Order: sequence, then C-alpha cells, then structure tokens
Amino acid sequence: MQAIRKRYFPALAEYIRSGSEASLFEATEIGKLLHGIHPEDIIAIHEETMQILVANVESEEALQLYSRSFIFLIELMVAFRVRLQPEQTPEQRFSEMRDMLLHTHRSFRMVKNKYENVLQHMDSGIAIFDGDGILSFINLQMAKLLDIPRKTLIGCGLRDMLAHPQLRRGTKRIVLRLYKEMFLRRSRYLEFQDASGRHLLVTVTYGDQLDGDYLFSVKDVTEFKQIEQTAYQNDKLAMLGKIAAAIAHEIRNPLTSIRGFIQLLKPLLLQLGKEEYARIILAEIDRANDIIYEFLNSSKPSAPMKQKVFINSLLKEVIMLCESEALMKGCGINLESYDQDLAISIDVKQVKQVILNIIRNAMDAIGEVDPEHLGRIDVITRREDSFAEIKIRDNGKGMDTTTLSRLFDPFFTTKVAGTGLGLSVSYRIIRNHGGSIRVTSNPGEGTEFNIYLPLVE
Repeated sequence: MQAIRKRYFPALAEYIRSGSEASLFEATEIGKLLHGIHPEDIIAIHEETMQILVANVESEEALQLYSRSFIFLIELMVAFRVRLQPEQTPEQRFSEMRDMLLHTHRSFRMVKNKYENVLQHMDSGIAIFDGDGILSFINLQMAKLLDIPRKTLIGCGLRDMLAHPQLRRGTKRIVLRLYKEMFLRRSRYLEFQDASGRHLLVTVTYGDQLDGDYLFSVKDVTEFKQIEQTAYQNDKLAMLGKIAAAIAHEIRNPLTSIRGFIQLLKPLLLQLGKEEYARIILAEIDRANDIIYEFLNSSKPSAPMKQKVFINSLLKEVIMLCESEALMKGCGINLESYDQDLAISIDVKQVKQVILNIIRNAMDAIGEVDPEHLGRIDVITRREDSFAEIKIRDNGKGMDTTTLSRLFDPFFTTKVAGTGLGLSVSYRIIRNHGGSIRVTSNPGEGTEFNIYLPLVE
C-alpha cells in the first residue's frame, strides 16, 4: 500500500498540473497494479493526496483541483475494474463490468459528497452560477449571509433571487451592486460594509477558468479591518506625539526669551506709566505656555500611575461632576450596574478624563437634537470575561459612518470650537491601561461607547 501511495501522489499532482494524456495514462497503469485492494482504500489514498495538494490554496483553486482530480480517479478505477482474466466467461466479464460501473458511480458520489461537505462548512460563503446565470451550488455560510434557506435558492437565476420574498431590501441593494461591479465591469474583488457593520470581501472567479461557471466567495474580514485600523490609529497618535514635541521645542524656547526681555523692560515701562502693558504681555505668554503644555500632555499621555479602585465608586464621582451641567442641557444620567464589586487598577485622573470626555460629548450630541427632546445618558457596568465593561449610551443625534471612521483621529472634530484631541487622547489612555474602546452609532438613533479595562482580584 505504501508503494502505491508513493506512486499515486506524483502521478495525480502531474495530471492536476498539466492535464496531459501521459499523466492520465499513468492512472491506467496504477489501476492495473491494484490487485487485492478494496475500492474504498483507493478512494482513501486519493483523498489523502488531495488534502495535501490543496492545503495551501484558495477555495476557488481548490474547487478546480478537486474537479480535475475526479477524471484521474475515474480513469484509475476503470483500469482497476476491467483487468482481464482469461478464465472468465463473457457473461462473467459483463457482470463484473456492470458491478464496476455501479461501484465506480457510488465511489464517485461518495467522494463528491465529501468534498461538497467540506465546502458547505467553510467559513467563507461560496456560490456557483452556471454559464446561464443559474445558481447551481451554494454553501451554508452564503445562505446565512443572504438569510434565505439553501433549498429555495438552488436553481434560481439572478432575477428570481432579487424577487425572492425573504430577501431583505438592504441585501437586495448589495446583490445589485455586486452584479454591476462583477458581471458588468468584470471586477475580481469588491469590499463593502453591510448594514450590521461587518466588512465583507467578495472574490469572483470567472467562467473561462471554471468551464463556463462563475464562483463567488464572500469572507468576513471585520477582524482584519479592526487590526488594521488599530495599527493605523497607533501610527497617527505616534505622529501626533512627534508634532507635539517639535512644537514644544520650537515655540516654548522663543517664548521664554521674550518673557525674559519683557522682565528687563518692565522698569522702563513703569517710568513711562505703561506697567499694565508688561503685565498683559507676561500673562499672555504664560497662557501660551499653558496651552502648549496641555497640548503636549494630551497628545502624549504620561505613563499611568495605577491604583486599585472600584469602578462603580469612580463612576458615581464622575456623574456627580456632570449632573448639574446635564440638567441645564435637559438630560438625565443614569448609572446601572450588574456587578457591584468590579475592581480595576487604573490612573484615576486619566480614566476620569476619558469618561468625562465621552459624557460631555453625549450631552453635546443630545443638545443638537430638538430642544424639546428629552435627553438620556445611560452608564452601565458589567463583567465581560476578564474585563470590566463600561457602556455609555445616549439618545443624541448619532453619527454617520464617515464620522465614525475618523472619530479617534487627532484634530478631527465636528464642533465649531473643538480641538479634536479629546477622543484621540481617550483612545490612547485606554490602550495604555491594557484595555480597548469601541463605538457604535447610527444617525438619529444615538451613540454607544464600550470601554473595556482589565479586572484585578
């Protein structure tokens, strides 16, 4: 059996690679050597070989390799079954050939079902359309993405799918967009975001590579996007820190010199009765220094001085600071806790700054709605695995996807008098504490921030 395996692998690999008659002839030669071997053992060798050959290829290419390998397997099985034995009568040979065809058909169906089962349980959505645009295969993941039972889709054309009563309006728009991009413009890749916020990557293999069929693959790449966004955000914050250091060096030193010369001129201004000018100039220089200091600290937060605190006690203090301002803006703040004794190790001053930033942003968002609108800010805490979750939810005006994508960018703001540093600083503070911060929002439906900080026992 081991000798057969050694010969089988290069022969099948060569046929899949080249499709030559010589490599197919090798299948016939191997089939003639398989004396005393059960057909199921042959299929097992074929399956082992194919698993090795498709281990590092994409799903579209794997499907093509499987399809081509069936021809090799059928050729080998025919040679295996029709070995001529002189002592057989014509009736016996006919009966054996009939049994061979029956067993070959069953074996083929078994292998086909195994490979289809693999495709059915892939994490990517797979759909195959024939040359006439009829759906001939769809796996479970693709049916789940469309939210339609598989059995009702097989045999449907594009028009039938779009007219399907269970197809949601948002999904219908996506299908139409795919049709325009991939059938009309012949794009091979398309990336988009669905209504639930998932990032999906669609890949198409066109008919000339699949004997006239069209293979669509849809993969959820949301996690990859989040990793990419985190890396991009960290790069921007690092750049902001460099800018801040440059500003501190280039502006504070000249201001120090100016302040010194004004101090020297102060007696002269006193003689001229212009002492007030000196006081104003010095006060403005000090104010400029304070602004630079705040900018430097906000763009590059210092290492957290951690201490153990109970999260609910911290939130109560923050809410007390904001309560009067919230009442003036016509909104209430409610604290709700599912776990009373959640302890975290944090720099209290820095984390307070984060929560204050988010709550004040929520009050501003509520203030931009109708003046008669009853504002509400919910602050909810709960345990989430080894993290404490702080959820801050408001019923303000919400944000569109464009604003959401730039929310943590330095200097990005939707406020007239905003600096655009508050949330970028908050993002870095939470990251420095070993936590994470996420946000979801829809226009007209409010915004929800989720902060996760490591728990301590």
